[in-house]
Amino acid sequence: MSYDYNSSRNRLKLPEYGRNIQKMVEFLMTVEDRDKRNKLAYAVISVMGNMNPHLRDISDFKHKLWDHLSIMSEFKLDIDSPYKKPEPKVFNEKPKSIGYKANEIKYKHYGRTLEILIDAASKYPEGEEKEQLIKVIANHMKKSYLTWNREVVNDGEIFKDLRELSGGKLSIGEDIKLNDTREILSKNKRKRITRKK
Repeated sequence: MSYDYNSSRNRLKLPEYGRNIQKMVEFLMTVEDRDKRNKLAYAVISVMGNMNPHLRDISDFKHKLWDHLSIMSEFKLDIDSPYKKPEPKVFNEKPKSIGYKANEIKYKHYGRTLEILIDAASKYPEGEEKEQLIKVIANHMKKSYLTWNREVVNDGEIFKDLRELSGGKLSIGEDIKLNDTREILSKNKRKRITRKK
């Protein structure tokens, strides 16, 4: 007895439409009469659209379906499409690389976002709001430190890192008390336990 497994079949061009739609497209390519082929292509597009009703709100929904029909036929289907036939090279070319900032993160456990926050805070006008902002940032630094290091850290270490990351522009009074280490660690532990459930 012979079994027909998906692993032994031809690979689907667009798996989201399934094997039956792929078979319809393959059948379309065998139809010799152009008018009949065009009518059947509209029928296949209709079925494809019914499979994805949530995409109908997209402005170029129909255009996308016709492009997908071309892709599934490996751009060989000769029909009168209401849209310009896509070029195969456009779909085969590699995407352009995304230019990431080349600058290094000084302390990876704090992350790039915290560095951006510190930079923004250093430009903030002097006053009580800035002091509160610095305290919030310092508490977040402590939380980030404990999340990744799981070691006890004293507030003085956080204050030193804050001064260093801000280029000496931000400092916090040594008398300021940050959130308790045990409290932060217990919150982190509770988060890990709830994620496992």
